[in-house]
Amino acid sequence: MSQANTMDEIQKRRTFAIISHPDAGKTTLTEKFLLYGGAIRTAGSVKSRRTQKHAVSDWMEIEKQRGISVTSSVLQFNYDGFCINILDTPGHQDFSEDTYRTLVAADSAVMVIDSAKGVEEQTKKLFKVCKMRGIPIFTFINKLDAQGKDPLELIEDIENALGIRAFPMDWPIGCGKGFKGVYNRLKKHIELFDDGDHGQSIVNTVECDLQDENLADLLGQDLHEKLLEDIELLDMAGDDYSLDQILAGELTPVFFGSAMTNFGVEPFLKAFLDITQPPQPRKSNLGDVQPTEDYFSGFIFKIQANMNPAHRDRIAFLRICSGKFEKGMMTNLVQKNKKVKLAQPQQFLAQDRAMVEEAYPGDIIGIHDPGIFNIGDTLCSSDLKLQYEGIPQFAPEHFMKISTINALKRKQFLKGVSQLAEEGSIQVFKPRFTGAEELIIGVVGVLQFEVLEYRLNNEYGVEIKKQHLPYNYIRWIEQENYDPSKFKLTSDAIVAETEDGNPVLLCQYEWSIRQVIERNEGVVLHETHLRTN
Repeated sequence: MSQANTMDEIQKRRTFAIISHPDAGKTTLTEKFLLYGGAIRTAGSVKSRRTQKHAVSDWMEIEKQRGISVTSSVLQFNYDGFCINILDTPGHQDFSEDTYRTLVAADSAVMVIDSAKGVEEQTKKLFKVCKMRGIPIFTFINKLDAQGKDPLELIEDIENALGIRAFPMDWPIGCGKGFKGVYNRLKKHIELFDDGDHGQSIVNTVECDLQDENLADLLGQDLHEKLLEDIELLDMAGDDYSLDQILAGELTPVFFGSAMTNFGVEPFLKAFLDITQPPQPRKSNLGDVQPTEDYFSGFIFKIQANMNPAHRDRIAFLRICSGKFEKGMMTNLVQKNKKVKLAQPQQFLAQDRAMVEEAYPGDIIGIHDPGIFNIGDTLCSSDLKLQYEGIPQFAPEHFMKISTINALKRKQFLKGVSQLAEEGSIQVFKPRFTGAEELIIGVVGVLQFEVLEYRLNNEYGVEIKKQHLPYNYIRWIEQENYDPSKFKLTSDAIVAETEDGNPVLLCQYEWSIRQVIERNEGVVLHETHLRTN
């Protein structure tokens, strides 16, 4: 009976990430999913002037001030018999490392595109990661309530810029202020939307048949004729619908709508849930792990400090891959061969949380981290030496030297930097011949420096001195009998150490890397770093 119930729960699960270039409307679309799922009563867009509300998924104060997402949010809600886990990611390129890690925990991705701008640079980068993982990619072309590119041009842009074939699942009727609804190509009917109340509540939809004799009067003669012409062109020249190709990530189903006004949001959500699959097997060192295995297992893909500033807590986000999770169960932290009791598991609606008694493959749960977990760790209820595929750590591209202004705050400074490094948003290096009060911080994007300074000040009460460093390249040094006092450098380079004592080379110019290799016998310089757990 229990196994049958677990199977049923697995079938209900859908876990996906939302990706986009900044300002395409990704966080707003996330809000509307929650609205339709009954998780919130009214929706507030990120920059809405009418509602004066902030998006639920943007929980950091700096996100509300800047109107951007700087950290991935995890949201769970129920809709139409499904249990949905959404991973809402930062769109800004400076936070792409957090997005990349989050995509590892997703089974599929929703790609949001601005109808006025088409495919943008950050979308291309994130798409490549999804493509490498071979996960299904669903496209929502947003902001049809504003003037944008021609829909056919947008479809062509997706295919040319991303190298994936596209199948429009629906087709817009009008655009800008004249956007009236969509034509559902598979069901062959029209879905018309009313104006609603600026997207704060669920929009009313009227469905009618394409052959309805009153359709020309409802749409107007010009829109009616254009719709018929577009449908004929799509049926003749467009790609065929193929579920197998969609699930293999080779064909992206495309939907049109407006997250701001809720136009097209529910048709998209329903179609997405119909097409996507429940959690699939996951790759590990022991082969593919089926979600239906008797034992519980999962991996940590994100660590977040101070989600609740009042409690100064650290939460590790765990993606469940197999078996049934139960509150208080004993698990094995495989990388450290350490027994861990999961006593306070939580599920999230952004910063709001609830204790969870049980969870299933596909679910994302938060577990209290006393400082023992690392990104990429595997937890398993059996004694198997199971380890899920590792999560890459990106080489930082920007560097800054920081220290605390107030020497009495040294302890808080070191604790804050250490905890933020464990989240994966920054990497910390110690210069040689300096004390612990002075550290080098490496980041993928420069905006992370601003977030670092903000969070140290607001969460740890620490003000810092900053000095931008000119280095553009980092390499991890491997050399038998490495001796820092004998290591030969170029004039633009220095050697520092990671927090676990590994030496790294920082330099301004690429030619310095070749020079250092030539000057130091037997040295190997690595471009990437495998996190040691």
